[in-house]
Amino acid sequence: MKQAKFDGGGSSIRWTETAGAEPARVFVHGLGAASAVYHAHIAARPELAGRRTLFVDLPGHGISDRPADFGYTLEDHADALAAALDEAAVSGAELVAHSMGGAVAIVLAHRRPDLVSRLVLTEANLDPNPPLTAGSSNIASYDEDEYVENGGHARVLERVGPTWASTMRLADARALYRTAKGLVRGTSPTMRHLLEGMTGVDRVFLQGALSGELVGREGLEAAGVRVVTVPRAGHCVMFDNPDAFVAQIAGQS
Repeated sequence: MKQAKFDGGGSSIRWTETAGAEPARVFVHGLGAASAVYHAHIAARPELAGRRTLFVDLPGHGISDRPADFGYTLEDHADALAAALDEAAVSGAELVAHSMGGAVAIVLAHRRPDLVSRLVLTEANLDPNPPLTAGSSNIASYDEDEYVENGGHARVLERVGPTWASTMRLADARALYRTAKGLVRGTSPTMRHLLEGMTGVDRVFLQGALSGELVGREGLEAAGVRVVTVPRAGHCVMFDNPDAFVAQIAGQS
């Protein structure tokens, strides 16, 4: 396990990694998840063998620290991820990022283009105030005290089902709440506009066919983003159709 300081209080963001060739491949998880849990089975595939691989847990999640005075905005997470990659002496990495982690990866690539050469985004959040779906956590609908102190966290864990709850219960409730609020708030310009305006980065967006048509697909493609609809998959493409997921990562590496 490795770590890097990400705030003035000495808190650490942590990751595990496997040795291999550069450029590194960095896996970034979604809200209430953990990178190795969602991606270790993907990284172990022979099609992806031989590359240095990092599984980073964002602040408040998994094995990383969870300071109570941290903001947990998308920008905060991106800066913490940058601290991890700087400490690991990573540059020009391929980021494979899911959902909220995809939004963080977009912000990182915008703020620190030296760190990123390729983005593989799995149903990344691109817009503020996303519509609620059957798979939404609904965390941001609470106020902070209600969520953290008055049973909101427990109600969400019960509602999201055992798979998501298994990693969400490893996240700090206050960090999870602030992260969810930051995701709903988004960035200015939006993550979509940051992604569309990016240059010098290979950009792939994976959309599960079961999730429906990607809003704004034409604009992304016009901006040079390769949008791929993955058959037989919903939001968690890496679990629903791992063969297709691996093929898209390996195809342009």
